[in-house]
Amino acid sequence: MSFKEPTIAWIGTGVMGAPMCGHLADSVGAVRVFNRTKSKAQPLLDQGAVWCESPAEAAAGADLVFTIVGFPTDVRAVYFGKQGILTTLKQGAVCVDFTTTSPSLAMEIDEAAKQRGAAAVDAPVSGGDVGARKAQLSIMVGGDAAAVDRVHPLLQKLGKNIVHQGPAGAGQHTKMCNQIVIAGTMIGVCESLLYATKAGLDLETMLSSISKGAAGCWTLDNLAPRIVKRNFEPGFAIDHFIKDMGIALAEAARMRLALPGLSLVHQLYVAAAAQGEGSSGTQALMRALERLAGQTADA
Repeated sequence: MSFKEPTIAWIGTGVMGAPMCGHLADSVGAVRVFNRTKSKAQPLLDQGAVWCESPAEAAAGADLVFTIVGFPTDVRAVYFGKQGILTTLKQGAVCVDFTTTSPSLAMEIDEAAKQRGAAAVDAPVSGGDVGARKAQLSIMVGGDAAAVDRVHPLLQKLGKNIVHQGPAGAGQHTKMCNQIVIAGTMIGVCESLLYATKAGLDLETMLSSISKGAAGCWTLDNLAPRIVKRNFEPGFAIDHFIKDMGIALAEAARMRLALPGLSLVHQLYVAAAAQGEGSSGTQALMRALERLAGQTADA
């Protein structure tokens, strides 16, 4: 008996989505693709992906629908809009949203999918553009076990650490924990570089020591070298990180939980965005802190 590959739809071909979609296309063949800006999908189309004019067209007849877009408003439009996925999603299909969004929206999508006889999985990712390109993402999964089991083989094409956290929304809650840690480590890395600069240390030599000790972390290994080279291109944009921290703070407030450290980093990133850094990578927090410290490394 021959095995039929599932029909796959993919919505969102930005910095993260394009390489992720490419990995799946390499494994299963042609993928039905939609992106708000068609030109960003062109490399995938050149490799054999099939262009669709809307999320609804992409999802029509698809067995599996994957999405990774920018903001919760984009997620809502992609799923619930007039040309959204849920207008054509077939019975038995599974939707997987990789976007970082609110747990409540993930649960809403899950309920709407169930009403159509389908299923939804929230699967936010961590690892940035590097992890997406290398298929080494950490994927935090929420949803019914049967749906998660069904998509797990394809998630393995995208990441190395795939953990089912619980029911719908649990993946998004886990991603909030991830972003809280990143917020703290990012300001720590930037301030350590500020301190090292003021102390007259060679930055690369300093990093070679502290990255191998208790301070070692992904941010030190991947973003600190970019800062040293004054590379502030986005692997993950500040505007999107502000969105994530806002979700975490809102969820914390709903649970009557104070997160003063996250609140401080959120304010610093909002200030960085106000200084024109919104489309820069999260490591551009360094430039905002340099301005506060009176340092002008880019001058």
